[in-house]
Amino acid sequence: MTLDIASLADRPDLAPLLDDDFDGAWPPFMLWDPMGAVYYTVAHDLYPELVFAAVDPADPTRAVARAYAVPLRWTETELPDGGWDRMIQRATIGRLTGAVPNLVSAIEICVRPDRRGGGLSALMLAAMREAVARQGFDTLVAPVRPSGKHRHPDLPMAEYAAQVRADGLPVDPWLRVHVRAGGRIEQVAKRSMTITGTLADWRRWTGLPFDTSGPVHVPEALVPVHCDVTHDHAVYVEPNVWVRHRL
Repeated sequence: MTLDIASLADRPDLAPLLDDDFDGAWPPFMLWDPMGAVYYTVAHDLYPELVFAAVDPADPTRAVARAYAVPLRWTETELPDGGWDRMIQRATIGRLTGAVPNLVSAIEICVRPDRRGGGLSALMLAAMREAVARQGFDTLVAPVRPSGKHRHPDLPMAEYAAQVRADGLPVDPWLRVHVRAGGRIEQVAKRSMTITGTLADWRRWTGLPFDTSGPVHVPEALVPVHCDVTHDHAVYVEPNVWVRHRL
């Protein structure tokens, strides 16, 4: 696979290629985690050395994959249940207060749907690991969103993440990429993302009726969305899996 993978620090001209929706790579409801805007609106300017684009020389007008990470200070013994949201929050507070980062958290590694299954995610993870190590950090953590979990929304994340193949590697493809790269699964981030909206919001995001209180199975969601018709809102609390990479 011949691809050019570079950070925005080295190739700032690639930044516009990261601004499209990557052919709908994420389901619409995933774009409404309120912490996302706190990071993505400043990432290109504040963390260019940790924002990556992969470009196929055959078509340099679009990125085929992207990756984002953020430096922060984390001294607690365990990684947080708050996962993705908590990493963005801590990084933002640390930047404002002058805290010296001691590790880096992955925020996103995304491959266009038409380029998935070819090993590109592993290349992006390798590029991130190498860049983090070059900057003097010895730890990269990742609140991993297992790529196969949406097919088992009612299975607890801890049980899903613990599933392994005969060779001892995780059943989940994305967790398997991390473990093969040297990552170690640590724990579940039980409330890594929290996305709320009115029932009208959820109908717009999913095309589903959201007309009955209780759990709603939404395509691409890792767990059911909780619908409350009486109070006109629904809440999605997504668990992720913490993986730690020692560099």
